Amino acid sequence: MFLRCTLAIPRHILLRQLPTIQNAVNISSTAANKAMFNVQDEEDFQKRVIDSATPVIVDFHASWCGPCKLLAPRIEKVIAGKGEKVHLAKVDIDDISDVALKYGVSAVPSVIAIRNGKVVDKFVGLQEENRIESFINGVIAE
Repeated sequence: MFLRCTLAIPRHILLRQLPTIQNAVNISSTAANKAMFNVQDEEDFQKRVIDSATPVIVDFHASWCGPCKLLAPRIEKVIAGKGEKVHLAKVDIDDISDVALKYGVSAVPSVIAIRNGKVVDKFVGLQEENRIESFINGVIAE
């Protein structure tokens, strides 16, 4: 059984508040967008991940992967709380399979941490938020 919540907000109030809501979303997402990005191709991966002076967490995922859909918001939440100390690169293995193969990704979700162009840590599978937090803190602290 599925539960669905519906908010009963009068249209005139919603329309009046819409600019405020949009500005809040834009402000909060702007900072996060700098630290989180989708990798477009191998060249983009080289430039934004391997050549990065900031540690990068790479989330190898697929659109058809259920656990990937559960893991992504957990990682994003932790990364968003770290400011510019660490970035998140998302790699769709169906779009950029060569990068996934190069890093030995045989299952998704797979997450690797890269610092100074080298893999420093990794995990495979769905993880709890506290485990993700520890993983990322370890990457930042090294």
